[in-house]
Amino acid sequence: MRRLLFHNFYFVFALSHWIQRRFTKAGMLLLSGLIVAGTFGIDTKKTLAYQFFSFLLALLLLAFFSSWFFRARFTAQRDLPQFATVGKTLHYQVQVQNNTQKLQRSLVLQENVKLHPPSFETFLRTKEPGYEKRNWFDRYVGYPRWTWLMRMSRGAEITAQNLPPLPPSHLNLKSKIQNSTSQGLEIKMALSPLRRGYVHFTSMTFARSDPFGLFNAFYTVNMPDNLLVLPKRYPVGEISLLGSRKYQRGGVNLAMSVGDSEEFISLREYRPGDPLRLMHWKSWARLGKPVVKEYQDEFFVRHALILDTFTEQSGGESFEEAVSVAASFACAPRSYEVLLDLMFIGTTAYRFTSGRGVAPADKLLEVLACVSVCADKPFSQLSSLITAHIASLSGCVCVLLNWDSERQQLIQQLKNADVPLLVVVISNTDLEIDPEKFPEVHVLPTDAIAEELAKI
Repeated sequence: MRRLLFHNFYFVFALSHWIQRRFTKAGMLLLSGLIVAGTFGIDTKKTLAYQFFSFLLALLLLAFFSSWFFRARFTAQRDLPQFATVGKTLHYQVQVQNNTQKLQRSLVLQENVKLHPPSFETFLRTKEPGYEKRNWFDRYVGYPRWTWLMRMSRGAEITAQNLPPLPPSHLNLKSKIQNSTSQGLEIKMALSPLRRGYVHFTSMTFARSDPFGLFNAFYTVNMPDNLLVLPKRYPVGEISLLGSRKYQRGGVNLAMSVGDSEEFISLREYRPGDPLRLMHWKSWARLGKPVVKEYQDEFFVRHALILDTFTEQSGGESFEEAVSVAASFACAPRSYEVLLDLMFIGTTAYRFTSGRGVAPADKLLEVLACVSVCADKPFSQLSSLITAHIASLSGCVCVLLNWDSERQQLIQQLKNADVPLLVVVISNTDLEIDPEKFPEVHVLPTDAIAEELAKI
């Protein structure tokens, strides 16, 4: 039964979305009156409501057919920044041009973004905000959850903008020649990110209502574009993990030859790109060809940032806060000589490195913007990933979603390997953690993340 209802949600949602976009507020009022009049006017002998129904129907049909005569032509150009951030309103510019021969008035500019309907499994796993307060019917049927998932799939709320009278572009061109002003009209748009990840723009719509102000006519310009929304971050100070430098196999190539010490290995022939400071001038003079000195430099500090992705609830508050906390640690101040490895389990085991010329912290934020929960793999995969690299770690920051036996064993394994630790557990319930056995573990309630992070 629930699967049958689920497959009908998209039709109901699409119809509701079409009505809200096409009808103005006055049009919605008349449409509601049309439905009421139609309900009470079925028996034409007992009531005159059918006359009111006929009048409203005629008005709406005139408004609908008048939209066919909207023959405008527009072009637009969107100027998006590289990134946005959850919780911060973004403003960007759109330049529009009127390619008709007359002045266009009463236009409204609307952005269109791609929607991603959820799968039935995701629908069942997800709980929308306020789920516990809903009545049994809404919780069983789940249409409020569907509308919330569809809203989140948009990725952002973009406010429609009323345009000033838009003159023809050829007049703008004359103005540009005479007054050296820019061609077209620049419009400032406001975008409020709803979630991290990509926002996929598909097109831009110019809307204008009919002379009665009931129904909107559309002119749509295809303008595909993408905007990456980064996770929310909290202020975090420099994390001090008292770990020593460790031997890193392949460290010279990985860390751009920046390390603790350089040990001479041998002489070799010059290769394009070798720095001049490595030239062995005496050998060059003796052999008649360039020779360089080769060093071994593989000892440096490497920290791991471990993100727990194992949860059954897709898009839950705890997981989103865990991603935000991980992003905050990724951006925390640290020495340039420290490498930071982001480790988590998604469709496979992932390990991304930043620092020491390998990649900036922004790259880790881009990865965290697209990370998702892992509900079909065991937690042991994360333990195996960490165990494979534990010998090279000088410190470790763990962001966990629970404090069960598996996670306790992982923390104990890191402690037994003498890896300095900072562990935070994101939880919306009270957890009992032995402070003497695990002094490095901190619990962050989901409603006080910023305050608790500031105390660490």
